[in-house]
Amino acid sequence: MLIKILPNDKGNPAGKLADAELHFDHGDLAGLRLVGFAVWERRTGDGRNVTFPARAYSVNGARRSFALLRPLADTAGQDHLRDLILHAYAEFEAQLAVAS
Repeated sequence: MLIKILPNDKGNPAGKLADAELHFDHGDLAGLRLVGFAVWERRTGDGRNVTFPARAYSVNGARRSFALLRPLADTAGQDHLRDLILHAYAEFEAQLAVAS
């Protein structure tokens, strides 16, 4: 699996640093990609966060979201994927710094 970082050059919405995609290169999902991840600056300014793909829906006028990628049992898998995406973003930033 490859994590592709797509920078948010527009700066809109505020705090969104980049989108991230998972590109599958082996196994049954080879040749496919999973989109909908985003890297955000934390509101407190202390670190970064990753949001996962979700679908918005409305119940009695209240907006809610339904996570599309959920753990089977243990949330450690989501935490590991979040860490991988944050690491890929840090590498992307480092490459930009070297190129500048």
